Amino acid sequence: MNTRTLAIIALFIAAFIYGVTFTVAKEVMPLHIKPFGFILVRVGGATMVFWLLGLFVKAANIAKPDYKKIALASFFGVGLNMLTFFKGLSLTTPISASVMMVSTPILVLIFSSILLKERIVKRKILGVFIGLIGAVLLISYGNKDDGNSTNSALGNFLVFVNAASYAIYLVLVKNLISKYNPIVFVKWLYLFGFFMVLPFGITEFLEVQWQTMSANILLKVGFVILFTTCITYLFNLFALSKLKPTTVSVFIYLQPVIASVYALFVGSDSLNPVKITATILIFLGVYLVTKQVKTTVK
Repeated sequence: MNTRTLAIIALFIAAFIYGVTFTVAKEVMPLHIKPFGFILVRVGGATMVFWLLGLFVKAANIAKPDYKKIALASFFGVGLNMLTFFKGLSLTTPISASVMMVSTPILVLIFSSILLKERIVKRKILGVFIGLIGAVLLISYGNKDDGNSTNSALGNFLVFVNAASYAIYLVLVKNLISKYNPIVFVKWLYLFGFFMVLPFGITEFLEVQWQTMSANILLKVGFVILFTTCITYLFNLFALSKLKPTTVSVFIYLQPVIASVYALFVGSDSLNPVKITATILIFLGVYLVTKQVKTTVK
């Protein structure tokens, strides 16, 4: 099995974890931990995990000029990314937020062309837009605004900022991750991110009543820290070291598919022709973007 195949498998696993997380996190937040407090728990917990792992890794240290680059990547990939998503989601509806999020692969395509001078292949453009059609169709079909949005225009804007910031992050780390061990890189990425989210989350964090939480809720918090944060970031970084940012980003389209499959599994949803068509479009889009042709290396 070559490294490209391993990278694609890693992206599938990360997409699966993200898809499950929507349900897991919803049981924790906001009843037990408020949004910004949960972000601080997530980032702080991941920072501790990565720095503990870093004690067992012997690898080259970060070059001084690259600390600024990592801090910038942390701003877009951890700080701005997480804060705008949680705040935006609190102001708009989950459906609207999901639709805004699937703009990420298109933004990555644009930023990769501008910042990395990556040649835009027609096949990838086609794949991104076919996947986009499928994702919007799957997310939007049969769902209506639930009336719980308090400021949908601002909320949608913040979620779009989140999508744009994550797209910039994917492009920024492409060249950085190839220089360093993933653990060494990500421990600094999250340390910078921790100090960025600390002022926003400290108040809500101090309000958390840990002693009243059940073991089930604590396990869900642990899942978000270890799997949704640590495992997915490492898998995405590994994939970025082997694939182009556009290829990595298109796996975002799989998240609504996984959410639908999970809903089918627990019996809260059913199949219909539109959902089947949307799923086929998403997988066709992912195939077109990830397909390797003889004239390209990645």
